[in-house]
Amino acid sequence: MKQSSILFLCLMLFGGLVDAQDAKPENSRPNIILIMTDDQGWGDAAYNGHPYLQTPHLDQMVREGVEFTRFYAASAVCSPTRASVMTGRHPERFGICTANCGHLKPEEISLAEMVRERGYTTGHFGKWHLGTLTRDTLDANRGGKAKFAGDYAPPWDNGFDVAFVTESKVPTWDPMVTPPASAMDTGKRQPGTHFGTYYWTGPGAIETNNLDGDDSRIIMDRVIPFIDGAVAADRPFLSVIWFHSPHLPVLTGENYRALYEGLSEDQQEFYGCITAMDEQIGRLRAHLAELGVADNTLLFFTSDNGPEGKAPDQRHAGQTYGLQGRKRSLHEGGIRVPGLMVWPERIAGGQVVNVPAYTSDYFPTIAHLLQVDLDRYDRPFDGRNILPLVEGTGEKMEERYLPFLFREQAAYIGTRYKIYRKDAAAAWQLFDLLDNPDETFDLAAEKPELLERLQSEWERWEASVENSAAGKDY
Repeated sequence: MKQSSILFLCLMLFGGLVDAQDAKPENSRPNIILIMTDDQGWGDAAYNGHPYLQTPHLDQMVREGVEFTRFYAASAVCSPTRASVMTGRHPERFGICTANCGHLKPEEISLAEMVRERGYTTGHFGKWHLGTLTRDTLDANRGGKAKFAGDYAPPWDNGFDVAFVTESKVPTWDPMVTPPASAMDTGKRQPGTHFGTYYWTGPGAIETNNLDGDDSRIIMDRVIPFIDGAVAADRPFLSVIWFHSPHLPVLTGENYRALYEGLSEDQQEFYGCITAMDEQIGRLRAHLAELGVADNTLLFFTSDNGPEGKAPDQRHAGQTYGLQGRKRSLHEGGIRVPGLMVWPERIAGGQVVNVPAYTSDYFPTIAHLLQVDLDRYDRPFDGRNILPLVEGTGEKMEERYLPFLFREQAAYIGTRYKIYRKDAAAAWQLFDLLDNPDETFDLAAEKPELLERLQSEWERWEASVENSAAGKDY
């Protein structure tokens, strides 16, 4: 991996008491933490009005940071959305079409590679799902199988100094042990046997210690020492934390189930799993404060797609609050997800942003902060810098539409209007998301000129994606 040495740029704080609106450390290097959950629906947080769920630490982030009410995952399933975070580009540009499809290509510039050039130390913790982690061990969905050898693309080959990762899903409690079938998505494995996947820390290195109990806690037990080491070395850090919760198989410990006494067993397991994860976010933020680095740490939180399941009455009780669709759908319920941002030193808390943003925006936003000119990479990026939405500088951002493509489904989403196509043979539909967020009234016949314009814009974007997929960006 290429690295370049640069001059370290410092932020001078006068006694540490600088108002968030006055402090504009344009040349600082904030610590960066990207948290992503797995299959957490847009409604699956207490701050969003959930009738049962307890997420006090996410609620605190809302009070102290920014809530994006229209935040989107770049795709309707996990791997493509994760690819958008790593590159700022739509995953179809480089062959990640769905879960367990393709890998993060070496020609792509990963987020970790970009920030390492600015002196950051980098760590990835939890789920990876952007390629296999081994060529010779049967692991998870693809690892070790000969036909998937070409998809070997671990985090340590993509800019990460430290890793503690699985290739794909694990149970959310005792992650290496197959749970009862009631937890769902356990395959043909027998309860109590090994789940068939591993936590990897490097080439050929399987972790075997401290793997019992809550999976979110197990992950955070590796994150905190990484951050401690970075702070001790006086280096800025990028920590990517991709929790498995609340992806199936879903289960949790008795102390978390007890918080939801009186609800069904499935609800107790599901809600308890999310509360356990929320607890680890609180642990992380408290530790940052103890280290004295919380103020200059930029923390993003989101989910990789909407909730699993056909309805919120199964083990995966994810909520969309009436939004149409769930995971695997480009209707709102499949891609609109929680979106939070906290950076005390630079961004005022208590803000609510109601315009669309998505996971492809992380990369360009961080590039802007670190004064990285994206033109140097000579390729199209689908995200953009979203800091003007939250900094209160008065800088205006032009209205934009977010493009989506998942298999044959397509969507193009603006602040008010959205066009949607269920497959390549279907007619486009037009929805007014402000008046009709559940996408039940098709306005295509009433607004044919608007539909034609938006369809034409999406088709131009699709042509760019096809050009990238043909390898013409490299």
